Amino acid sequence: MPTIELLTPQAHAHVRLRTPTAAVSHFVAIVAPEFTAAAACCPILFTKDAGTGAFYAGAMFGFKPGEVLLATSAARAGFEPLMFQREGFFMSDRNLAIDRDHERFSDSEGDPLFDEGGTPTKSLRAIQRALGEASAGLQQTNLFIAAMTELKLIEPIDISLTFGAERLRLQGLYTVSLDRLRDVDDATALRLFRSGHLQLIHTMAGSLKQIGRLATLRSLRA
Repeated sequence: MPTIELLTPQAHAHVRLRTPTAAVSHFVAIVAPEFTAAAACCPILFTKDAGTGAFYAGAMFGFKPGEVLLATSAARAGFEPLMFQREGFFMSDRNLAIDRDHERFSDSEGDPLFDEGGTPTKSLRAIQRALGEASAGLQQTNLFIAAMTELKLIEPIDISLTFGAERLRLQGLYTVSLDRLRDVDDATALRLFRSGHLQLIHTMAGSLKQIGRLATLRSLRA
């Protein structure tokens, strides 16, 4: 079980922050403001939370668990998901908390969280910004998903790939239907445009071309 502690300069003056070292997942949850950067390197798709059944958006870095084709920042065209940046940190009401047992935290290695005067360092301020952006972005994403659900624009996507003797069929993934989008009335189309949701739709749709890029990277590894 994680050891969650509210972060204070008094209790954590000695704590230092290591660079994230956890393995990158093949499917990483992202929020709406990240869509443009993510679409430059990988497909953006919806899937459902196994516990709640609710949709969430994610960037696909590989085709199956344990397989990561975009493991480095360079491979991701510099895209660093907010989830990576805030690893080990949490928001508790309006307070910042940390998992003291997380591997990012050390008493001797990495950047300090606070300076000698108890002021957050540059590293901690970057985390605070990432958490703020993630929180605001999650609200935007939930509104986007709610709108897509209301308009019945979310549809399953069947991704089938063949690599030599291996055939992969990806299930449980969803995208936005451009065919159904064309059928919405003018008032709805204008609402989607003004809310920014139309841009998110087309960013998701455009990102699907990155499936071919991932397939090429996988073939080159064989």
